[in-house]
Formats: sequence, C-alpha cells, structure tokens
Amino acid sequence: MQTGRSVVYSRNGGAAASQPLAVSAAITILKEGGSFIDAAIALSAVICVVEPGASHLGGDAFLVTHHAASKTNLAFNGSGEAPHAATPEAYPSGFPMYGYKSGTVPGLVSTWFEAHERYGKLPMARLLEQAIDYADNGFPANSGFVRRIEGHLAQAPDTKMFTAMGIDVTVKIGDLVVQKDLSRSLREISAGGRAAFYEGRIADQLVKGSDGWFNKEDIKAHTTRVLDPLSIKYRDITVYGQPPPTQGMILMEELLISERFDLASMSESDRIHVGVESKKAGFADRNAIIGDPEFIEVNTAKILSKENIDRHVSQISMDSAATDIAPVNEGSDTTYFLVADSDGNAVSWIQSVFHGFGSSWVIPETGILLNNRLTGFSLDPQSPNIIAPGKRPAHTLNAFTAVRPDGSLYLVGGTPGANIQVQTNLQLITNVIDLKLNVQQAIEAPHWQHLNAPGESSAEESGKGVLQIENRVPAAVINELKAKGHEVSELAAWGHGSSSQMMEVLPNGTFAFGSDPRCEGHAAGI
Repeated sequence: MQTGRSVVYSRNGGAAASQPLAVSAAITILKEGGSFIDAAIALSAVICVVEPGASHLGGDAFLVTHHAASKTNLAFNGSGEAPHAATPEAYPSGFPMYGYKSGTVPGLVSTWFEAHERYGKLPMARLLEQAIDYADNGFPANSGFVRRIEGHLAQAPDTKMFTAMGIDVTVKIGDLVVQKDLSRSLREISAGGRAAFYEGRIADQLVKGSDGWFNKEDIKAHTTRVLDPLSIKYRDITVYGQPPPTQGMILMEELLISERFDLASMSESDRIHVGVESKKAGFADRNAIIGDPEFIEVNTAKILSKENIDRHVSQISMDSAATDIAPVNEGSDTTYFLVADSDGNAVSWIQSVFHGFGSSWVIPETGILLNNRLTGFSLDPQSPNIIAPGKRPAHTLNAFTAVRPDGSLYLVGGTPGANIQVQTNLQLITNVIDLKLNVQQAIEAPHWQHLNAPGESSAEESGKGVLQIENRVPAAVINELKAKGHEVSELAAWGHGSSSQMMEVLPNGTFAFGSDPRCEGHAAGI
C-alpha cells in the first residue's frame, strides 16, 4: 500500500501530534534528557496555545502510560467535576451549548502535575517555556487555525471569546498570534505550580467571572484520578484503555467481538460490516451503564464478559445490518498525541474542550478557554449519567496502548473525533494486528465512521444510522455494504473525522511513528 507520508523510524524516542510546533517542543525536551512525561507536558502546553479550538488549559485530559522498566501501565483520568450548583433543576430548558454554565472544573493542569510527580525529570518551569514564548511573542497561524476561527464564527457569530483571548478574527495564514493574558497565566503556573491554577488568581477569576456559579471549593477539590487501565486480550496482545467515566470500554468490547472473526481472510465489506456491528453493540451497552463510577456502579466486567460477548456475536448477521442504538451526543474537537523516550516509556495522551472552542467563554483576564463538557451529562432521571454536583460526565475521550505477551510495549495510538474515536481506534489496531500494515499504512487506509442519522432520513426511520466511508474504498465494497442494509454515505477521499497518531515498537527495539495526513501535524524521532 502506497502512503503519502513515510514512517518515521528512531531509536531514542519521538512524538506525533496534530501540530508541528508542538511536536518540536516535545523533541527539544527529549533531547535535553527529559522524560516521556516531561516532553508530553511541553507538547500539551504548546498545543493549547497554537491549537486552542481543540484543547486548552480550561479543558480535560486522559492518559494511558507505559513504564518500560517495570512493565506497568497506568490510566490518568483528568476529567472535571460539575460545580456545586449544577443540578437538573438548574437547567429547565436543557444544557446551553455556550457560556460558563456549560463547563466543568478544568482537569488538564492538574493532570500535568499528577503525571509529572510520578515520571517527571525536568522542572515544570522548563517544560512550559516554549508555550509561554509562543503566547507572549506569537506564533504564525496555520490554515487549520484560521479555518477553526471561521467555522466557530459561523456557529457563534456573537461570541466575545476571541476578543477575550486577544485573537484578531481577521488573522491570515502566517500572521503572528499573540496571547498576552494566556502568557501571564502560564507564567503563574510555571512559578506557583498547581495551586496557581486551582487556588490562586486564575481560580479567583473563574469564580468572579461566573458570578459564583463555580466557587473556590469546586475548583480546589478537583483531583486527577490515577487508576489501573481497562485491559483485554486481543489475539495474543493486551490492549489498555481508559476506564469509566470514559467510554474506553467500547473499544474493548469492539475488539472482543471482532476477535471472534477471521478479519484477515474476510472481504473488505465483511470486515467493515463486523466493525460497524461491534460498534453498535458497544454503544448500546455504553448507554445502559456509563456514568461516574464514584456515584454509581459501572459494571465493565459484565460488559466485557464472555457471556455478553457471546450474546452480541450470536446476534450479528453477516447478511444484514442490525438496528442502531439511540442517538448520542457526538461532540467534536479534541487533541491527541503520543510521546516515547529513549528508555522505552510512552504515553498515549488525549485532551479536549469538547466542542469546537468549548464553551466559547474565557475566564476573564486569563486567556484560558473553558470547556463545555457539562453538556455531556443527561437530564433524564433514569440515566446513569444524570447531572449532579461534583459528578463527572460520561466522556468520549479515550486512548490506547498495547503490549506483547512478555509485557513489552507494542503499540500506542489514538485520535480526536468524539464518538468516532473508538471506531477509528478499532480500525487502527486491526489494521496493524490482523492486516499486518505498518503504522502509517494503518492510519492512511480508507476509514469508516458510523454516526447518528441526520434529519428525517430513511436511516433514522430504520434506526440503522449512517455509515460514512471515504470514497477511496472501491465502489463494489460500497454496493456490498448497501446490500447488507447499511445506509452508506460517501466521504471525500480524506474526509474521515479522525486525526490519528500511532507508534509501534518493532521487535528489534526501533520506534516506528505514523501521523495522519487528514490533519496538519507530523511525527518526529530522535
């Protein structure tokens, strides 16, 4: 398979992300002897400055880490909680898409310090230097930056967000973007640590700017949870992912269902069909149980049990598409990246403000954009995901790592894309393990995504959703899927909603990095 980009091979680690300047920051830290987490924090901070539509200091983060020497794997859950006043009664007309009442307590900065405490080598002040420089002295806007501004203004033309961030909405490609308030906030975090965000001026401004909707207790009480990741065996590979309240369980369930089929010998249409049907099963189970495990019991063991997988496999017909689940909140913008260091440690890192530019509201005089993740809650009293003060909403964010039978690192990967994430990750993993593609081939192979049915289409009436596929797939495959009853919609050749990054550790110890041409990022090694 010919690819548009080459695999990047290195022996001493590297990084892959959707923004080249952020990758450069990570490589610089690795060359200075920083750990994988040091480099990832530098990358995370820079990408908040240069790609604010997708992630920011006012958003969340989820990590899966692999520590090579001990062969241990951890999940960092940096999701924020609903504020003290966030009850169902506070939203009589439903959740607003924008404004501070659509946001939860930010978790990203807390996650920086939680991960750094375990795996950091260089001081935090060094790790934030490049982000501070780009905020203070500017960075050149790329086409994605300009396009995101135009897209958001089309949806929210009255927003004051860009003015509050110090961003000129008429910015053109190559123009310098300076964000002085954000620079000040980053300097405060650099000097004052975690407390500067959760107890200092930034917290005060969040309380003041939200008229007390958030209070000091809401903000100070936030913690990043460090947990054992979910894990399953796929073929002879152990795959790790995020536990609830994220929907990482869906990827695990999809893989367990797909494992029952000989994907390598199947036709392309049958392989896509199995993937779509496994996705439907996973989302149906998700809707039934997902919520904050600190508030309700979330029985992932039952979902991933042999009995449940047997049941779903028996219900898959290779000749016809099954009825879809009820619609879910699709979300939109997120950032995914990965970093590995010369010791073989690696992190699979995803961070987000949920929808594009999150709440479209900036914490006053901080340059920090607040997420709108609270809209991921439910107002249905019967839902396990019903909103409550101090509760974390069900999350789309998830990322994966995979290890070989001896516990050594094999794969790291992920993508933005809300509910597309678990579908894309399924394709990435099976492309490498079953189809024996390299990481760049796995990323560039034509992708599919199964989404809610739009409007009053026949797909909505039938409950089967819409299967969107990049039109590089042969017409015969499209026709075969339609014959099975799928409502198929063709995407542009590279129109899939992913922005994947992936790394494989080859048996000889060399790192192989791939990066998605569907975005403007790249992979680099040292």
